[in-house]
Amino acid sequence: MFGVLRRGGCGLYESVARRVTVFPTSQHHCAAGERKYIPRRAVLYVPGNDARKQQKIPSLAADCIVLDCEDGVAMSMKDAARSKIYQTLHTQAIDFTGKDCSVRFNSVQSGLCEEDMREILSAQHVPATVHLPKVDSPEHLTWFADKLKTTLGTRAMEKLRLVIFTESAESLLCLPDICRRGVELSHDFPFLLDAIVFGSDDFCADIGATRTNEARELLFARQYVVTVAKAFKLQAIDLVYIDYKDLEGLKHQSEEGAGMGFTGKQVIHPGQVPVVQAAFSPPPQKVEWAAALVEAFEHHQKEGKGAFTFRGNMIDMPLLLQARNILQLAAVTAK
Repeated sequence: MFGVLRRGGCGLYESVARRVTVFPTSQHHCAAGERKYIPRRAVLYVPGNDARKQQKIPSLAADCIVLDCEDGVAMSMKDAARSKIYQTLHTQAIDFTGKDCSVRFNSVQSGLCEEDMREILSAQHVPATVHLPKVDSPEHLTWFADKLKTTLGTRAMEKLRLVIFTESAESLLCLPDICRRGVELSHDFPFLLDAIVFGSDDFCADIGATRTNEARELLFARQYVVTVAKAFKLQAIDLVYIDYKDLEGLKHQSEEGAGMGFTGKQVIHPGQVPVVQAAFSPPPQKVEWAAALVEAFEHHQKEGKGAFTFRGNMIDMPLLLQARNILQLAAVTAK
């Protein structure tokens, strides 16, 4: 198994004025000034201290590979994970072509996050995306932004993408304020808030719920996470399906999450990746519908017409936006 769901020397360096390379990610580019879309249908965790599992990364089909310092690493192995991730990034020892190369730090409240940032982000090649778990308040993001700016110093680089985790009742209640702070900080700090991950197991433990494969106990939380994420134009990454051998159950929950509006799902084993990525990919008939709808809309716009019907349905702006989102995802995930 690549990710183990369990709770969990400082590498000091001197900031210098030099250019740092952002590690290659999915090769989907856009025009200058536009925000590049990085697909994260399957988000796979790989323990940062496990060299054997990291060597398998080039053969993995997951959109997003997370070199993990947090829950997938035992407390006694935190230093080893940090050092191994630094080495992997600095030497570009592993080919991440076609994948979002990312790192999950330990949480702010763990007392380990700053050490993770100092060592890992001192590499010549930094990840395209960083993950910050257990964000319970806007203040956690403010702390992170300040430390990130200090850590990167004067190095010129493309802004890192930031993925935040909501994993407690407090975090869920504060989520709109957390996202609002993240967007505000993105203007002045070297990151762009890009996605929210729902950490279901810590959330269940926090509220005293019994975790089940059906996840009925998490229905409200999942729907709320999607709602807040979409309000701030962020990706929404759904919960882990723990029984990694139950692919039928995984398929059902993945399709359910996609139907709710999630854009991807966390996975803990490579065998889960094909099922999850298929569930979060638009089927050909949906892509055809979206393309035809957008074409019809543009035709009516040229003729100066407003509302119109398409295949028996009255078209409004939300449906048009949905169609454009489908075409965008289809374009960036095409193999």
